[in-house]
Amino acid sequence: MSKEQNEMSFLGHLEILRWTLVRSAIAVLIMSTVAFMMKFFIFNKIILLPKDPSFFTYRFLCKISQKLGTNGLCIDEIPFIVQSRTMAGQFSAHLWTSVTVGFIVAFPFILWEIWKFIKPGLYPKERKHARSFIFISSFLFFLGVLFGYYLITPLSINFLGSYRVANEVNNNIDLSSYIGLLRASVLAAGLIFEIPIIIYFLTKMGLVTPEFLKKYRKYALVLVLVLAAIITPPDIISQFIVAIPMAILYEISIIISKVIVKREKKAAAASP
Repeated sequence: MSKEQNEMSFLGHLEILRWTLVRSAIAVLIMSTVAFMMKFFIFNKIILLPKDPSFFTYRFLCKISQKLGTNGLCIDEIPFIVQSRTMAGQFSAHLWTSVTVGFIVAFPFILWEIWKFIKPGLYPKERKHARSFIFISSFLFFLGVLFGYYLITPLSINFLGSYRVANEVNNNIDLSSYIGLLRASVLAAGLIFEIPIIIYFLTKMGLVTPEFLKKYRKYALVLVLVLAAIITPPDIISQFIVAIPMAILYEISIIISKVIVKREKKAAAASP
């Protein structure tokens, strides 16, 4: 192949990537517009709900606490108010929250676009797994989002919103800070739950093996605890609750890597 053909091939790939990004951006824009028009529902029923002591997570923890014969995990109030201190504070929060919601809702379509971009480089058998890839990746992402919303967010809000260094210091939390904590918790958890998918592709590329994952398991567990400490309040119970599913995801990744390596060895042995 000539240099000119190589350049055309490279430019062609850039053009395909450009349109992949454009279509993904349009999907996020459409979903963000819908979210923007659903302002009161999103803020009253989703964004601000973890601040309510009657939130599902708080009631669930309280029931567990009562079954253990104590009320230690029951919450009567979360002593802080959410405020906006800038002229454009509420509008800015509304806008960027809509973009975040748009990205989350459009995530399966973004995955589909990514799949179409990488599909030409895959074998015919691998292309048949498009629906499975989209479904499993989307499921893990949404599961992570729910995990971040129903566990990480309320634990963080309850701890940080109730924490005081002195009685004279009141917690009046800025709206952008509150939403920033929720957004980081939800998106971080959603992306962390994609670890099995990442390991799948790294194994396919030959960059990761089951033996490698097993060898560095103890270091991975330390990293899991560090990540749990970063995205949760600094108390052992919260970190333990978050660390468990992350450790499970790592073990699932090892199993996935084993399956991929086994299949590739079988295919290599069957080929002439």
